[in-house]
Amino acid sequence: MDRKKVGLDNESSISEDVGTIGEALRQKRKELNLSLKEAENATSIRISYLQALEEGEMNKLISPIYAQGFLKQYASYLGLDGEKMVRDNPTMFIKPETQEFSYGIGTLEVRGNPGAGVKWFPNFVWVAAFIFICGAGWYLAKFMGVL
Repeated sequence: MDRKKVGLDNESSISEDVGTIGEALRQKRKELNLSLKEAENATSIRISYLQALEEGEMNKLISPIYAQGFLKQYASYLGLDGEKMVRDNPTMFIKPETQEFSYGIGTLEVRGNPGAGVKWFPNFVWVAAFIFICGAGWYLAKFMGVL
């Protein structure tokens, strides 16, 4: 039970760190009088990801590696030390555990391919047509005395 309490405390401190970094990014952007669109154009990071960084919602980013890169790039664009932010807060980039997926609506099912059993038939038709044309050409050439 103590482990669960420690885990919960750790999670709350992580979210506080992320929120603090997000607030620092938002404040600096507003001090520089920049819009998110201007930051997007300058950094080539989508607005939705910039908003996720400023709101401290790292789970909205593609992966922890992208989160680190986006944070470094955005912070350096704003004139902050992104390397130090990443170095001081390594726990905020931990990938969340995957949840168990129960069967139900939206599950992936293995389905058969409706045309899987007939793949040989078109090839057979083309080969048969080629042999027929070659045979007809040979017969015509023999009939006309070319061969």
